[in-house]
Amino acid sequence: MKRVRSTNKNPKCDSPDAKRIVVVDDHPLFRKGLEQLIHSDGTFAVCGEAGDAAEAMEVIRKLEPDLAIVELSLPGANGIELIKNIRAEFPRLPILVLSMHDESLYALRALRAGAEGYVMKHEAMTNVVRAIHEVFNGRPYLSPAMAAQVITKFAQRHSEGEVDATERLSDRELEILELIGKGNEVRQIGKLLHLSPKTVETHRAHIKEKLQLKNAREVARFAVQWLGARSV
Repeated sequence: MKRVRSTNKNPKCDSPDAKRIVVVDDHPLFRKGLEQLIHSDGTFAVCGEAGDAAEAMEVIRKLEPDLAIVELSLPGANGIELIKNIRAEFPRLPILVLSMHDESLYALRALRAGAEGYVMKHEAMTNVVRAIHEVFNGRPYLSPAMAAQVITKFAQRHSEGEVDATERLSDRELEILELIGKGNEVRQIGKLLHLSPKTVETHRAHIKEKLQLKNAREVARFAVQWLGARSV
C-alpha cells in the first residue's frame, strides 16, 4: 500500500527529500504558528495535524511520518499515554514533546515514556528547530538548564537513595497537582484538561491517598509548597 504523503494537502510534503512531521496539539492557532516556524527551516514539512490522542494515532498510521511533535495536555488520553502508544506501535518513530508544562516536572517522565526531546512552548520560537535537528541526528534534546538539572538529580538520587514523593503519582495526577499548586479550582482544572469535575475530584482523592494527606486543603497546601520549592 502506498503511504499517504500528507493529510493537510501541503505541497512541501510531495518532495521525497522532505522530513515529514505530524503535530499533535489541541490549539489550531498554535499548530498553524508552529507549522510556519518549522517550514522556515526549509528541510522539514508539517504533513499532518491532530487535536487529540485518538486522531494522532490515525494520522500517524496513515502518514508514517519521520517525526511526531506532541503536547502533553490533550483531551482524553494525555500526551504521555500517547507517547507510550506511539512507541508501542511505531518503535522507531522519533517523538519531540513541545509543552506548556514545566520541563522540570515532566521531562523525565516524557523521556521514560519514549520521547527523544522536550521543549517548553514559551521557548519554542528559539529552540524548536534546533531540537528537531538534534532529534533527527539521533541526539536527545533538553534545554541546557534542564539537562544540567537531570544530571544533578540523577547523581543525587543515586548517592542518597531518595525518591520524590510525587514519583508515586500517575502522569495525570501530577498534572492535576501542578494545576492545584497554581491556584486552579476543580472546575477550572476540568476545563483545562477536558475532564469532568467529578474525574478531577477522583484524581485529587488518589493524590491525597498516595501522598498521605488528610483532605483537599492539605493537598492544596502541599501542591503550593511543592511547586514553590521547585522554582527556587
